[in-house]
Amino acid sequence: MRLVRYRWGSEPVGWGRVEGNLVELLEGSPLEAVGTAPTGTWLALDQLRLLAPTEPTKVIGVGRNYPAHAAEHQAPVPEQPLIFLKPPSAVVGPGEPIVLPPLSEQVEHEGELAVVIGRRGRNIPEAAAPAHVLGYTAANDVTARDLQRRDPQWTRGKGFDSFCPMGPWLETELDLEAVRVSCSVNGELRQEGEAGEMVFSVPHLIAFISSVMTLEPGDVILTGTPAGVDRLADGDEVVVEVEGVGRLVNPVRTSPGAAG
Repeated sequence: MRLVRYRWGSEPVGWGRVEGNLVELLEGSPLEAVGTAPTGTWLALDQLRLLAPTEPTKVIGVGRNYPAHAAEHQAPVPEQPLIFLKPPSAVVGPGEPIVLPPLSEQVEHEGELAVVIGRRGRNIPEAAAPAHVLGYTAANDVTARDLQRRDPQWTRGKGFDSFCPMGPWLETELDLEAVRVSCSVNGELRQEGEAGEMVFSVPHLIAFISSVMTLEPGDVILTGTPAGVDRLADGDEVVVEVEGVGRLVNPVRTSPGAAG
């Protein structure tokens, strides 16, 4: 099932169930204990403004989870998941711009499969991890690479507003071994990989991260990026595609006063 978070005119933010080019509006939220109920009201998908399909308390990134990406940075593959945090203020939805900040001269795309948590948990065993997942979406772990290399930790390079586009919706059922992840810029394919190539599986990541911190409904795990990351420039259009989920499209814009 595909779940979309949307805004429709002046109505409050809502959730819907996608079927083809139609959306059935739902009562409630899948991130709340009461869940959702169908309303019987259907709208065309293009009538709605699609939002990021979650409002996380935190976004947990995973570094170097694809061996080829570690190799392109001459970095070792970690022996255990290398995790970092992106602030909720970095999250934007489909169609919203990635804003190049004035503090960086080298902002790069990182197309990724994102996992959205649906059930609160701490110290979750790997075998129980799938029961804590609400769904999967496409994401872009946008990174100011020059700042990431300069700082001993990655908060600044990963944390600018607009540096975590997600969408267009959540897919609740996905065969993770067969998922292809790609990223194109202005129609040119730059990144391509399969989730089966990841060093650490989604259940392993959930178990590892929840041994450190409580995972709340709506929280996001970015599972790592394939090789091929490269610079973004003003006017670019970035497309992250996750097979079985959909296409996340975002324009790139220069912030007033940005370098370059």
